[in-house]
Amino acid sequence: MLVITTNTELNTFLKTIKKDNNLGLVPTMGALHSGHLSLVKKAIKENDHVIVSIFVNPTQFNNKEDLEKYPQTLDTDIKLLSMASDQIVVYVPSVSEVYKKEVTPKKYNFQGLDLVMEGEFRDDHFNGVGTIVEMLLNLIKPNNAYFGEKDFQQLQIIKKLTEIENIPVNIIGCPIVRESHGLAMSSRNERLPSQIRQEASIIYNTLKAAKEKFGTKSAKVITDWVTKVINDNPNFKIEYIEISDAQTLKPIKRKQKGKKYRAFIAVYTANVRLIDNIALN
Repeated sequence: MLVITTNTELNTFLKTIKKDNNLGLVPTMGALHSGHLSLVKKAIKENDHVIVSIFVNPTQFNNKEDLEKYPQTLDTDIKLLSMASDQIVVYVPSVSEVYKKEVTPKKYNFQGLDLVMEGEFRDDHFNGVGTIVEMLLNLIKPNNAYFGEKDFQQLQIIKKLTEIENIPVNIIGCPIVRESHGLAMSSRNERLPSQIRQEASIIYNTLKAAKEKFGTKSAKVITDWVTKVINDNPNFKIEYIEISDAQTLKPIKRKQKGKKYRAFIAVYTANVRLIDNIALN
């Protein structure tokens, strides 16, 4: 398996790819789990070459402590990727290689997609995400790039990014992969005590129940109910629960025929912030 750390090495590899070959990119921040590997496997199936980037991007963390605690497991990550395919190329740049001089995010106009939910609680988060994704897409120039639907808001923003920056790439969203008890897989899950990790099934179970209620109850009734269920458990505290249009991410006012809606949630437990979402119709 080829592991490269500099843009010079990356460019050398990219020159070896034939023009009629498809190149897939799976951007990650490492601490890989089965969710990441599902993206990698789909990329391998659909492309002639696959690059997996591993880079903990400092500009998308609004909480310095969260950045410092983010798990770094590069050796394990490389072993997992090598088991998936020895043809994967792993790009592991340093912060200085990516940002050169100034570690600051670019400012974008995501037309409101970034102002709700995660954007409301994490200042500049999506500017940081957009900055690193734009850099990777322009540097690697993949035909296809793969992102998980656990970060559904991020997925919609990256699609908007490619539109406003005119980047020719297919952005492919992939289904959420869950632990056996329903918790959406995340690198942050490793920071949870084992008992809390099991109890965190309350998040997905509550979302599933909200989906059942969506046919007959109003959005406000459902979000109030979800808030009470989560907050009634002393180990969990809800940050937000929102029912929104799946395309615009705008909160629902009244259900409309032909519109797709999703429920989005963020919950704190054991000083770890967990997010999840579910399609409602």
